Amino acid sequence: MDFDLELRAVPKVAAVVILSVTYARFISSHLRPGLPRLLPLLPVLSLLPFLPMLFTSIHFRTNAGFFISWLCLFKLLLLCFGRGPLDPSLPFISFLSLASLPVKLPTTNDPKNQSSFHSLSPKYLLTTAIKAALFAGLLSLYRFRDQMHPYLFLVMLCFHIYLSLELLLGTAAILAGAILGMEFEPQFNKPYFSSSLCDFWGRRWNLMVSAILRPSVYIPVRSCTGRAAAVIATFIVSGIMHELMFYYITLLPPNGVVLLFFILHGICTAVEGWYAQHGNWRRPPKILATVGAVAFVTYTSFWLFFPAMLRGGALENGMMEIESIIGLFTGDMYLVKD
Repeated sequence: MDFDLELRAVPKVAAVVILSVTYARFISSHLRPGLPRLLPLLPVLSLLPFLPMLFTSIHFRTNAGFFISWLCLFKLLLLCFGRGPLDPSLPFISFLSLASLPVKLPTTNDPKNQSSFHSLSPKYLLTTAIKAALFAGLLSLYRFRDQMHPYLFLVMLCFHIYLSLELLLGTAAILAGAILGMEFEPQFNKPYFSSSLCDFWGRRWNLMVSAILRPSVYIPVRSCTGRAAAVIATFIVSGIMHELMFYYITLLPPNGVVLLFFILHGICTAVEGWYAQHGNWRRPPKILATVGAVAFVTYTSFWLFFPAMLRGGALENGMMEIESIIGLFTGDMYLVKD
C-alpha cells in the first residue's frame, strides 16, 4: 500500500467535502425546503459517492464511503426537506461536524447525559483496551486460515467486523466529540444480547445507521403506507447502500446478494413485528429468543452477507494493508513494500 498516495488524497477529499457542505449550508439558508433546495444540491449529492474512489486502499476507501457516501449524503438529503440534524442556522463548524462526522449536538445540560469527552471513564478505556487486544489476537489467527474449518473462519469474520467497527467508529467519534465538545453517536449496544430481529437491527447493531435511516426512510414511508412497508423499504435502502459499501471493498460490480440479505431480513423483521402486535402467541424465554435471533442473523450472514464481502480477494488485500500499517509503526519495512 502506498501511504504517500493515500495521504495525498486525504486533503483533496476533505477539501471537496468542506466545499460541498459549505455550499449546502448556503443554499439551505436561502431556499425553502423541498424541490427548491433539492435541485441545486443534486450535483453535490451526486458527487459524494465518487469521492472515496480517490483512495486506493480498501480501508481508506471503505471508511470514506461510510462517512461521506452514506452518513453525509443522507444528512444532506434530510436537509433538503428540512429534516434531520442539520440546520442552516447552526454555526459553520457545528454544521460541518454534524454533516461529516458521527456526532450530535448536546441535547441537555443534565450531567447524566455525558459527552464523549466525559465518557472516557476507566471502565470505558479498559473495555476498549480489551477489544483492541482481542482484535489484535484475531488478526494473528488469520495466518492459520488454510487449516481452519470454513465456519470457524466465518465466525472469526463476524468478530472482526464487530470489533473493527467498534474501535474505528468509537475512536473517530470520541476524538471529534472531545475536540468539538459534541456528543458522539453510539455504535453498538451489545448486539449479542438481541432477543429479536427488531431488537438487533433497531436497538443494538450499528445504531448510527439506524439513526439516519429512521428519519430518511422509515418515518416518511410509514406515514404513507404503514409500518410493515416502512420496515421493508428501510431494509431495501440499507441493502442498496451496503452494495455500494461492498463495491468500495471489492471494486467488483454488485451482484445483488447483499441486497437479497437485507430484503430477507426486512421481510422477517416486518413479520416478526406484526406477530408481536397481533399474534396470539407467547414469547419464548429471553435466553431462547436471544439464541434464535443471533443464530438467524449468523446463519444468513454466512449464507449471503460474507460471501459477497469476500469476492475478489478483498480479505487478503485488507490483511496486507493491515500488515503494512503494523510494519509502518514497528519499523518492519519489509511489510510495507506494496
